[in-house]
Amino acid sequence: MLLVHAHPDDETIGTGATMARYAAEGAHVSLLTCTLGEYGEILVPALRELEWDKGDQLGGYRIGELRAALGALGVGDHRFLGGAGRFSDSGMVGMPANQGRRAFCRASADAGAFDATVALVVDVVRTVRPQVVVTYDPDGQYGHPDHIMANRVTTAAIASAADDAYGTALPPWTVAKFYWTALSAAALRTAMSAPAAARSGFDVPAEMDYPGALDDASITTAVDAGAFVLAKGAAMRAHATQITVRGDFYALSNNVGMPLTGVEYFRLAEGRTAGPFDAQGRETDLFAGVA
Repeated sequence: MLLVHAHPDDETIGTGATMARYAAEGAHVSLLTCTLGEYGEILVPALRELEWDKGDQLGGYRIGELRAALGALGVGDHRFLGGAGRFSDSGMVGMPANQGRRAFCRASADAGAFDATVALVVDVVRTVRPQVVVTYDPDGQYGHPDHIMANRVTTAAIASAADDAYGTALPPWTVAKFYWTALSAAALRTAMSAPAAARSGFDVPAEMDYPGALDDASITTAVDAGAFVLAKGAAMRAHATQITVRGDFYALSNNVGMPLTGVEYFRLAEGRTAGPFDAQGRETDLFAGVA
């Protein structure tokens, strides 16, 4: 399987337990990271001189965090899109970083730039030859420009990788199943209503307003990788500049609590669902039905 994520730590937050499970089961798990996450807000006071408006060294530091996180997950195949530093973090919507010369969100600044970026992803797909590909939905789950671009280039690359006429020396490859990551609103409500959530010290929004959370009817697939939740927690702790972990909960720089869980959710964008299914009629295996 190939997972395409925008920044270091995204792989652990949304898909870490799933990656650890399939790697342990013997699947070849590959991660493609699109940027170094240079504009992340640093949670470790002693390291704040690394921030983009000070030492501007956070991207390089996060390479080491990502390496440690993947070690905790048992994943050995990783690459940066076009090489480390080819694209930079675009920051959130409206930040000056959106206009940066290397900003990943500007990969579609013109047709030539977009096609060149898609070609980089095609090369990875045709090299790795994954049966399953995972990235974000077209809204980037919560609207981050880099997540949206990851969806766009991955979607285009999957189509191009299967096209015999697409210009590359590598042989064509057809992906069997293409997934978008998802966040279950019901699971969040259950977890964050528990007394332990309040005791974590993180903020719990009164209306359970978590950007991108979906009604379960929209979710096609729930992967139970609970046996690997400790590995996911260790990987989160490796991303110390970005994530704070307390017990069974974690938070980013906004201090909004989230459950650290081994069940991760997806929507099937291309391909067919296949059993086994859970009580809600959702797939339980990303590789289900793959020959």
